[in-house]
Amino acid sequence: MNLVLCLLSTRQFLPAERIRATVAGYADVVSDDAFFRMFERDKTELRELGVPLETGRNSGFDTTDGYRIARHDYELGEIDLEPDEAAAVALAARLWETPGLAGAAHGAVLKLRAAGVEVDETGSGPVQPRVRAVEPAFGPLLAAVQAGQVVTFPHRRGGPTGEVTQRTVEPWGVVSARGRWYLVGHDRDRADVRSFRLSRIAGPVTTLGAPGGVTVPPGVDLLAVVDRGVALPPVIGTARLWVAAGRAHGLRRLGRVRRPLRLPGTGDGDELEIDLRSLDTVARWVAGYGPDVVVLHPSELAAAVRRAWATVAAGPEPAQPDPDPGPALAPAGRRSRG
Repeated sequence: MNLVLCLLSTRQFLPAERIRATVAGYADVVSDDAFFRMFERDKTELRELGVPLETGRNSGFDTTDGYRIARHDYELGEIDLEPDEAAAVALAARLWETPGLAGAAHGAVLKLRAAGVEVDETGSGPVQPRVRAVEPAFGPLLAAVQAGQVVTFPHRRGGPTGEVTQRTVEPWGVVSARGRWYLVGHDRDRADVRSFRLSRIAGPVTTLGAPGGVTVPPGVDLLAVVDRGVALPPVIGTARLWVAAGRAHGLRRLGRVRRPLRLPGTGDGDELEIDLRSLDTVARWVAGYGPDVVVLHPSELAAAVRRAWATVAAGPEPAQPDPDPGPALAPAGRRSRG
């Protein structure tokens, strides 16, 4: 914070020695090597936080670089969110269960509140959507995707005893399919587009090169890439559901609307047909939509939904609905779900 205040207070580039003499904390460092290590660490941390730290010289007579922060690049502009936009931000902040990502989301909400934007994180209702990402590689890969930076990591083929090889990938995105997380990108070692299950990454993820070196092809369908590389479970049957009007968009995206349908005591909706691949998994997702979805057929699915509700009622914590129930359902045609 002292370094930021110092660099914001000047229009000139300040050399490292001037900063050392000015900023509290640097003057106490005994050796030059220790100061420069500390200074490099602080500069790196500021850049990771998004602080626009500039490097340059004030004139052609200067022999060393200096540093400054341009106030017009640093200051946050006025933020004015509509109520529905603030609600979307609050929902996004509540999605993450992973501690690191949950902390980052909460920090973003605090910054918005500091700017005068009221964001309600408490939400309402006993059932809340959650996104789980327990694989250690999730955070580093997501950061690499956002930075457009090449990554390398050890990847295990097949089961737990499969061969481990080092892969170098231009990351395009991290997506969830069939209850698992995948990295999609251009595999430099295979010179082809590939997907990698995060649970099979057997070591640390290392970035290569400068940020901005990866270009994602326009219109790429990440989930289609995963589907090509992963065999889907066989279809075991067809389910017919009543879905309330304007609700359960995850199911609608993957199903086929047969006709408008109004059920006694429910209201307007549609009859939806979906291909079943896992009875119990689909039952959990359908149960998560509550009264917005009614199972018309088969009776086994309806019974499984009732069991899921009973489990929620008896358990210490409410079951969490998956916001995108695609993994256990066969899509009704190839669509972009990215």
